[in-house]
Amino acid sequence: MSALSRPAVIAIVDDDPAVLRSLARLLAVNGHRVRAYASSESLLEAIESFEPDCIIADLSMPGLGGLELQQRLDDIGIASAMVFVTAHGDIRASVLAMRGGAVDFLTKPYAQEDLLDAVGRAISITRHSRVEAAQRAAARRRATSLTEREREVFRLVAAGLLNKQIAANLGISEKTVKVHRARMMRKMAVRSVAQLARLAERFGIDTERRS
Repeated sequence: MSALSRPAVIAIVDDDPAVLRSLARLLAVNGHRVRAYASSESLLEAIESFEPDCIIADLSMPGLGGLELQQRLDDIGIASAMVFVTAHGDIRASVLAMRGGAVDFLTKPYAQEDLLDAVGRAISITRHSRVEAAQRAAARRRATSLTEREREVFRLVAAGLLNKQIAANLGISEKTVKVHRARMMRKMAVRSVAQLARLAERFGIDTERRS
C-alpha cells in the first residue's frame, strides 16, 4: 500500500475527554486511524514515533495551547497540517493560526461535515508536502553524485547554452561537452533541457563551483 492510499493518521489534542471520544469515533468511522491526547505536552512526547497526516488541536488548553503547540511543532520540523477548534470565536487567534499554516479554524459546535472537509484538506496538504520533500531530497542526492565538470555542464545547460557555447565557456572540446552532458543527464534522470531547468529551479539545486 502506497503512502498516498494508506489510511490517514489523525492526532487529536483536547483536554475535554468527551470531545476526544467523540472526535475519535467520528474519524474512525470515516476510515482514519486516530491517536488522542489530553494535552499538547503528551502529543509532543509521542510525535517522533509517528507521522500524523493531520493534527486537530483545541485552541485553549491548560499548559500549551493550540498556537503554542503549532509553534513547537514548527520548531522541531513536524510538517503535519493542523486544524484548530475552539469554543470561542477569536479573530486574532484565527489569524495567527492561519498565518502559521493552519488549514482551518472551526468554532464549536461545528458541523461534522465541516470538520471532515478540513481534515481531508489537511491530509492532502501534508501528503503532498511529503512527496515534494522526498522528490527534492532525491534530486539533491542525484546532484551530489555529479563530478565537478558535470556540475559545471549542468549549470550551463540549465541556463540554456548550446554545446559549442559550453565548450567555449569551459575551454574544452564540444565532443567532451557531449560526453559530460550525457553522463550528467543520465545521473539526474532527465531527458530534456526543459526538464533539467525545471528540476534546478523547482528544487533549488545548487550547481555552483565549490572551492
